[in-house]
Order: sequence, then C-alpha cells, then structure tokens
Amino acid sequence: MTKNYIPLHEPKFNGNEVKYLKECIRSSWVSTNGLFIKKFEKHIEKYTKSKYAIFCINGTHALQISLLVAGVKSGDEVIVPTITFIAPINAISYNHAKPIFMDCDEYYNIDEEKTIEFINKETIYKNGFTINKKTKKIIRAIIVVHTFGNAVNLNQLVPLCKKRNIKIIEDASEALGTHYIKNEKYAGTVGDFGVISFNGNKIITSGAGGMILVKNKKNYDRIKYLIYQAKNDALNFIHNEIGYNFAQTNLNAALGLAQLENIEKIISAKEKIHDTYKKNLNLTPNLKLVNVPEYSKNNYWLNILKVNRKYKKKLLHFLNKERILARPVWQLNHLQVKYKNCQTYNIQKAVYLHKTSICLPSSYHLRKEDLFRVIKTLTNFKF
Repeated sequence: MTKNYIPLHEPKFNGNEVKYLKECIRSSWVSTNGLFIKKFEKHIEKYTKSKYAIFCINGTHALQISLLVAGVKSGDEVIVPTITFIAPINAISYNHAKPIFMDCDEYYNIDEEKTIEFINKETIYKNGFTINKKTKKIIRAIIVVHTFGNAVNLNQLVPLCKKRNIKIIEDASEALGTHYIKNEKYAGTVGDFGVISFNGNKIITSGAGGMILVKNKKNYDRIKYLIYQAKNDALNFIHNEIGYNFAQTNLNAALGLAQLENIEKIISAKEKIHDTYKKNLNLTPNLKLVNVPEYSKNNYWLNILKVNRKYKKKLLHFLNKERILARPVWQLNHLQVKYKNCQTYNIQKAVYLHKTSICLPSSYHLRKEDLFRVIKTLTNFKF
C-alpha cells in the first residue's frame, strides 16, 4: 500500500470561502475594486490593531512599495538578515538599492545585538542621515523578518533606528497572529511599515496577495496612489507619476477574508502540533525542535528541527523517500550569485543554522496519524 503524501504546509478551505467567492462573482466586481477588498483590509486592521491596511498583489511588491515610500532611493543601502526567503532582498534591488547582510540569532531572526553593534561602530550620523563608513552610502532602512513566525527582538533596535533616521520595515509575511507579550503589539505593527503575505503556503491564504500595515494617513494615501497606477484624474486618465499595477483583486480578498475568520482556530491547532513535535522529538538524542521566543506569543507557522550537520542531507532524503516533504532552510542570501559582492557583517550563526536545520510538515490540519508518522519516521532514522 502506497503511503499518503504529507506536504510541508498547505491551505485548507473549510469556512466561508465558497460562499464569499460566489457573492463576489455574482456582484461582477472580480478585479481590483470591490466590497471584499475593503472588508478584508478592515478585518486585518482590527485583528492586528493596525491603523491602516492596504491589500496588494503579493508580499514581495508590498515590501518594494514600503521601501519606496520609506524614502529608499537609488544607491542607498538597506540592512537585512541573510536568513530569509529572497523576496525582501529582491525588493531592495527593485528600488536600485543594495543590501547589507546581518547575522541571525537562535530564532533565525536578524541578530539585534550585532545589528546595533554595526550601526554604532561601522556608521556615522551626519546631516540627519546614517552613513556607512565603508561605502559612504546612506543607510535608509532596515528590513527585519519575523522568520518562521518568530517575533524579532526589537527592544533596543527601534529607539536606535529612530535616533539614526533609519526606517524599519517589518517583513511579517510568515508571522500573522504573532504578537509580543509585554505590549501586545502584533508583528508588523511596531516599525514604520509592516508586510504580511497571503501566499498559498502561509498561515492563511488569499491565493496570492500581501498587506501593507502603516500608522499614518499620509503613507496610506501614498501607497494607495502608487499601487493603483498613480491616478491623479481617474476619469481623464491623468498620471503625474510612474505608478504600479500592484493592487490585488476582490476575488482574492474574498478568499482571504474567509480564511482570516478562522485564524485563531488555526493558530491553536498549530500550537498543538508544535507541542506534540517537541514532546516526542526531544526525547531522541540527535533531534531537537527549535524553541520559540519567550517574549512573544507565536503563530507556529513552520516547525524547525535541529540535527547534526553530517546527517542533514541523508535525513532529508530519507524523509522525502517516505513521502514526507521536508526541506532545508533557504540558501543564505549573502551567498546567492547576485548578492555575493554585497557587504556582510560578522555572519557566523546563520551559517551554522543553515547547515543543521530542517523544516517539518506544519499544516494546521495535519492529521494525528500523519503527525505521528512523521515523528516515527524521524525517530527510526539510523544516526
């Protein structure tokens, strides 16, 4: 008998998805205007306690526009972690700026201490801007990525960036629902801009789509203007600036809204999966599930397993041969072909994490028998 395939992370549609999609189709508003776009944005604002939310085509272009509105110009530099999906790095390039790569902490997030050390030791503050001593370029922004749903420690970084006029863009693509315990702020609402992704592999999906979270009306109006092709006069098609076709559709918003209605149930189920992995895998000497930060309430998007580096490749092959999809952490971005010549700062831990980490199946609707099949397969592996 062929074993059923266990994916890494897939969506499930068991709410109002069909109902809302039918309503959307019946209304004929299926493109980049419609009631569901407004509803989805308002529900995200309420859930994340954000002042404004703007639905757009995807998380990557949400980052691109956020950087643009943050003031990033051609030739500027942006600080970013080396461990992340490549989207935020490319978003920097789309704005004709350059990344400066930082190391990561134990939670796979940008290392706050090293980043602060870099700003204090390797830059100067002159004429209202932070200047890189090495390149003489302005460091206009920093992208902090809440990796795998783990909230970035921002306690010291926020006041320093404010003092140094460095805008903070939070890539919360993987962290919808994650919030800090002390102040109850949600990932994506602490910095100047926050970005959420609703790709098919995220905690909830709109098929494709992203959301930009902002704190003031000026940035909200600016982003809306740019992503809807910079229309100064929609009736007469007057465009005084170069705009972007980055708005997302009412159809996608209908799907996303239905998914959002189940977010708490999804997070609760994912927490139980994480606890089951931790309880069972940590009993095996060569396996250890990565902990989540104690200073935040996690959404448990993906579960990460630490293994001895000499077994990683063989274990990945073994799992996938058993029809269990597991994958390594993304390639370190400072080693990507297009970014090899970019500046780095004391990257060490990220190298170790990349060599010793495996992403495990984490769908919130993972059946109990499939979850224990993953656990049994891992514990049966011959180390």
